[in-house]
Amino acid sequence: MKTIDEIKAEIERATERRAELWHVLSQGHDSEAATEVKELEDRIRSLWDEERMLRAHLRFGDRDEIIKRARHEERLARAA
Repeated sequence: MKTIDEIKAEIERATERRAELWHVLSQGHDSEAATEVKELEDRIRSLWDEERMLRAHLRFGDRDEIIKRARHEERLARAA
């Protein structure tokens, strides 16, 4: 699993590359650059999602464990 710092660094690199490509595209249409921009935007979105999930995991714990505890508490509440 990546660390938050690694994810942020990757976001930074992808964002810088995207800015370079936008500059290329401002000079005129380039289908390869446009395709790479689209791929980078998807990758950046994915990295932000990954960072949010990692932050939630660090703050609240493993998702499966949280669900397991919630179901257990629900069963106890119904039994009471």
